[in-house]
Amino acid sequence: MADQSPGLPTLTPATIQPCFDNFSEMAFHKYLGMHLVEYRDGYARVELHRTEHTPTGIGGSVHGGALATLVDMTAVTSVLAGLREGEHPAGTADIQLTYLRQTKGETVTCEARVLKRGKQLAPVEVKVTDDEGRLCCSARVLYAFRA
Repeated sequence: MADQSPGLPTLTPATIQPCFDNFSEMAFHKYLGMHLVEYRDGYARVELHRTEHTPTGIGGSVHGGALATLVDMTAVTSVLAGLREGEHPAGTADIQLTYLRQTKGETVTCEARVLKRGKQLAPVEVKVTDDEGRLCCSARVLYAFRA
């Protein structure tokens, strides 16, 4: 991508693997406690292991902004795991989250599934569960590609 920020590699099927290999070590992911557990074409699972740095919300729950970040990063990973030759990632175009209950516990699991992969858009369904398996947040993410 010619207009990509300086210093960032062009994302292609061949160059995306280091992003997955280093996911948990990226400074922001590490700060929040996010770990990439599983990924394949159209699917990703990321866990947030709470630390003293994990932002908290009401009643000690995980902060909604941290959950939104978790949702976005998991959705993006599910899309990029299936990156094809000639596709040019453009980023998240839309994100809609519904918080169903406070997210508590030590581990938060986020799963994302690409519903359809078009030439310019890929809608992704995302679910966030707590360490008791309760659905805490559901989301739809729309990921864009450059034409």
